[in-house]
Amino acid sequence: MANVRLVNLTKQYKRGAEVIHALDDVTLDIEKGEFVAVVGRSGSGKTTMLDLMGLLLRPTSGSLFIDDIDTSKLGDRQLAQMRARRVGFVFQEYNLLSGLNVLENVMLPLRYVKDGRKRGAPRAVELIERVGLSDRVRHRPTELSGGQAQRVAIARSMVNSPSLILLDEPTGAVDTETAQQLVDLLKRLNQEDRVTIVIVTHDLDIAGQASRQIRLKDGRVLTDERVGAAGAGSLGVPVA
Repeated sequence: MANVRLVNLTKQYKRGAEVIHALDDVTLDIEKGEFVAVVGRSGSGKTTMLDLMGLLLRPTSGSLFIDDIDTSKLGDRQLAQMRARRVGFVFQEYNLLSGLNVLENVMLPLRYVKDGRKRGAPRAVELIERVGLSDRVRHRPTELSGGQAQRVAIARSMVNSPSLILLDEPTGAVDTETAQQLVDLLKRLNQEDRVTIVIVTHDLDIAGQASRQIRLKDGRVLTDERVGAAGAGSLGVPVA
């Protein structure tokens, strides 16, 4: 069963008399536990797709299902609850709160879930250990390197045990070696937790390590490439 299903999903914006098709009639399924990279030039629709899947935007038309729930039938409050429980976000610039330490930043999403702070502290500590920052629990973001800050952001994205993690250029602000360490961490979490990961990236080396690569152009899916479990090769599926 698909973890995420896009059915004729379209997002349009008006610029004066002009209509901009940020995402144009996209249909695809993302299965539970997949590691998907979304690539394409600037303006191709990558971030729009991510924001739609993250329930930050409502589509102009079409349907979006997450865990078989038709999100188009949900009100704003229900969408916020679903986003808090089922979706985790990681951004390029980390978006950590400078006044909070590592533990407090990781626990932040628990504020939006009933009894989250009471039940979630052990989960937060566990995740901080898993991302290799157990010695930085009381440090503030200004005391962390870029790679460490992004590890905190990854831990924060998983603290509510979401079924879907969305990452927007998460390696764009770090060096090549640190970027690879972050991707290795994501692959490990993907395998161990069976969480579905969708990463938007301009880095083709990073994208090439995903189990599936979706290339967008002008708001449409241009190709959809899957890699076998053994990583032996990929099959390019052109989309008209």
